[in-house]
Amino acid sequence: MTSATLLKRGLGLAVAVCIVLLLVGQLLGQPILLGYVATGSMEPTMNAGDGFVAVPSIATGDVEEGDIVVFEARELHDGELTTHRVIGETDEGYVTRGDANPFTDQDGGEPHVTDGQIVATAWQVNGEAVTLPYLGTAIMGVQSVAESAYGTVASVLGLTTTADSEGLGAMLVAFGVALLGFGTLLERLGPGRRETRRSRSRENVIAFWTALGLVLLVFVTFATAAMVVPAGTAEYELVSTDSPSDDPQVLAPGETAELTRTVDNAGYLPIVAVHDAASRNIAADPGSQTVGIRSSGETTVSLTAPEETGEYTRHLGEYRYLAVLPPSVIVWLHGLHPLAAIAAVNGVIVGVTVAIVLAIFGYNDLRVRSAGSHVSLSTRLQRKLREWL
Repeated sequence: MTSATLLKRGLGLAVAVCIVLLLVGQLLGQPILLGYVATGSMEPTMNAGDGFVAVPSIATGDVEEGDIVVFEARELHDGELTTHRVIGETDEGYVTRGDANPFTDQDGGEPHVTDGQIVATAWQVNGEAVTLPYLGTAIMGVQSVAESAYGTVASVLGLTTTADSEGLGAMLVAFGVALLGFGTLLERLGPGRRETRRSRSRENVIAFWTALGLVLLVFVTFATAAMVVPAGTAEYELVSTDSPSDDPQVLAPGETAELTRTVDNAGYLPIVAVHDAASRNIAADPGSQTVGIRSSGETTVSLTAPEETGEYTRHLGEYRYLAVLPPSVIVWLHGLHPLAAIAAVNGVIVGVTVAIVLAIFGYNDLRVRSAGSHVSLSTRLQRKLREWL
C-alpha cells in the first residue's frame, strides 16, 4: 500500500469521524468533541458555520472569565444550545455575551448561566479559539438535504411531519456514514479482494487481537453509553417570595424545602448513582446510592430560597456508573473526576471480557468460512462444544 493511499484513507476516515461526531452530538443534545455555530453572534472569533473543538464539561476544570462555553439556554434561541463567551460571574451564575453583541445575554432576559447548564467549552490556544472554517456550513447543508428528502417521503406516505423530522436528517446522514464504514470494513476483511502483489497473510483469517479489539470496542462503547446517556442535569424552578404557598418550590426568603427525586435503573446491571450540586443552595441526600437491576431508588433534594425575592433556577447533576466495582471505590474515583470513574469501570469490563474470550477461544486466529463451505451452524457449534468438554 502506497503512502498516497494511506494518506487518502486517513483523510477520508478523519472526515467521516468529524461528520459522525457532529451529528451524534446534535442527536444527543450536546457537542461530542466537535461543535459548530449557526449564527454570527460570535464574530469575528467564530463566523457563522464555523466548527470548533468542544471539550465536554466533564473533562474541563472550573469555568473562568474569557472562556467560550456551550450552554443550554433558557430564553435564547428558544432554549437551544448557545455558544457565547463568559464575561463575568455573580452569586447566581455566569454573565455571558456573544462577541458580536453589544449587550449581555442577561440584559436580554436570559437568566445567569449555571455550571449545570454548561455542556462543553470551546478549546482555545493562547486565547484564540481553535476553529474549523465552513465545517458547520457543510453539515447544515447535508442535513437540510436529508430532512427535505424525509419530508418528501413523509408527505407521499402520509407520515407525520415537522416535529418528527427534527434531527432525523442528521440520523439519516449518520446512518449513511455508518454504512460506508461498514462496507469499507467488509471490503478489507472479505476474501474476494484481489491483490496485485502476493500477500504473506493467510486467506480468510482474521487476527485474534483484531477480532478481540472489535469486541472490546463494542463492549466499551455500549458500557460508556449506558453510563453517559442516562446521566445529566436536573433543573428545579424556585421562587423566593414574601407570600409563600403550599408549593414546595414557592418559599419565603431563607426557607428550605425538600423534594423527592426518583432514580430509575432500567438496565440489567446494578448502577451507582452520584448526585452533585451544580448550582448554589441545592443538595441531595444521600449523595450516592446503589440501584439494583430494573429497580429504582429515591433521593431527597433540598432547595433553599435566596434572601432576595425573585425567580431562580437550581441544577443538580446526576452521574451513573455500572456497579462492577465496590460503590465506595466508584464514589471515591468520582470525587477525583467523573472520567476517572468511567475509565475504571471500562477497565474492569475490558479485563473481564479479555479473560472470558481467552478462556473460550484461546489465542488462535479466527478463520472465516468462504461462501462455498457447506458446514452447518449446528455442526460448528457441536464441534466447539466437544472442544470445551
